[in-house]
Amino acid sequence: MSITESRATKIVLRIIVISSIVRAFIGGTMEFSNDEVYYWTYALYPELSHFDHPPMVGWVIQLFTLNLQLPYELFMRLGGVVFAGINTFLAYKIASKLKDSIAGIYAAFLYTSSIYASILAGIFIIPDTPQVLFWMLSIYFLLESLPVEKIDSRARKNLLLAGLMIGLAGLSKYHGAFIGLGVALYVLVCDRRWFADWSLWGAGAIAVVCLFPVVYWNYANDFISFTFHSDRVTPTLELRLDYFFREFGGQIAYNNPWNWYLIVAALVGIAKGKKVMDKKSLQVLLFNGLPLILVFTSFAIFRETLPHWSGPGYLPLIIIAAVYWRVKLIDSKARNAWRLWKPKRIVGSTTFLAVVLALAYWLINFSPINLGKTNLEDPHNFGEWDFTQDMYGWRQINKKLKPIIEKDVQEGKMKPNAKFVGFEWFPGTHIDFYVAHPNNHPMIMMGNWDQIHKYAWINQYRGGLEKGEDVYFVNVTNWGRDVNRQFAEYFEAIEEAGRVEVTRAGKLMRYAYLYRLKGYKDNYPFPDPYEKTHKIN
Repeated sequence: MSITESRATKIVLRIIVISSIVRAFIGGTMEFSNDEVYYWTYALYPELSHFDHPPMVGWVIQLFTLNLQLPYELFMRLGGVVFAGINTFLAYKIASKLKDSIAGIYAAFLYTSSIYASILAGIFIIPDTPQVLFWMLSIYFLLESLPVEKIDSRARKNLLLAGLMIGLAGLSKYHGAFIGLGVALYVLVCDRRWFADWSLWGAGAIAVVCLFPVVYWNYANDFISFTFHSDRVTPTLELRLDYFFREFGGQIAYNNPWNWYLIVAALVGIAKGKKVMDKKSLQVLLFNGLPLILVFTSFAIFRETLPHWSGPGYLPLIIIAAVYWRVKLIDSKARNAWRLWKPKRIVGSTTFLAVVLALAYWLINFSPINLGKTNLEDPHNFGEWDFTQDMYGWRQINKKLKPIIEKDVQEGKMKPNAKFVGFEWFPGTHIDFYVAHPNNHPMIMMGNWDQIHKYAWINQYRGGLEKGEDVYFVNVTNWGRDVNRQFAEYFEAIEEAGRVEVTRAGKLMRYAYLYRLKGYKDNYPFPDPYEKTHKIN
């Protein structure tokens, strides 16, 4: 027994509306993470590409903030909220076409339950946010083209559209190349007749043309982005099981352990011979997901990786799992349509995510628990390594530092709009976004290429530092620096201007120290983005 498509669509739209409201609330009330606030600079200083990622995430921020006329967390993250709703509906439509509307509802639940797809790429504004949208659209159009019995005009049109989506995914993040790899593997292994059809090559050409901005920018900048990422993933000869287990555990956590179990159980069942969909559609989905997962899991044996790198590989596996568990319930001869569309094993995954999300939101915004150092005899490291503070307290710091800065100006100790300096893009970009930039203080970032990334260019746009210039430095103790060791060589004097407390639930979480760095000696080796040969440290 099934339910009507119209009723299924209403159920999925309710899922989308409720989850979008939750995402918008969280996105509008939580301060930015390290990565998000850094991608603000992509919109502030747009380029054809950037040091560490293609330009799409910056374009999305520009679009939803009306070119930074609305530079607030909600609007900066609004792209993620909107895209997650679209992606949920795409998951529903894909699974419905492969099986039926109940399978589509399962896919919507499982997508909404994925921490990577629904939270990381659905609330936060990171390169994965637009990448996941175009990845899902690629899956949709590839399934509408590659498995067809007869290659006709409709199939060709859908494949060309898939090529466009692959190109846009690549403009979001370099991982988009794995979609193209999946297409090539499918055609080579499963359906070589596509090699003889012009539309395959046309789709590839469209994808390559989309990547022109990235290639051109890298050509003009000594291919620095490719050099940076190749250094990150080049395997070493040292076996690192700690990296491997962290990657493996991270994949389970990022995709929701409940989801991960449902996906693995589905793949095992299919490997044992369970038929859940037509063979060609299954192959398209597997080739779209498994190569990315296998590559980065293998890299982790020798090189440090991040679990979200493999995140898009689980998107087609969510579709497979939804169809598989729908078939399992058919086999169980369940007759109640109401129970069919919300079985415990599917809805349980969403419930698990809701509990985790509520706990995380409380920990970051309301918890009196300090997970870092709390030794009052060592205030310069108070709260160190408490990850919950990365997204909390920056507005407090701005509010409490402003009177100190205003007093400095009144007493002639510092010039109005004196520059700030930071060391490394995190937490330097937090200080830039929440303190320096809104108060018209240019931020100059110190550090090597690995430590400042796009700020090598931003420093140039903002005029760098002049000899004899006096600047501010904010030292937050959860990312504490030895100020004298860091800056004494480059400034004539270092003066402490003040210290403010960051509290949460009435409890001290960390300190923020404001320093005056007096008399720049003009001797810091800033990375030069315009030199002919870039060396990544």
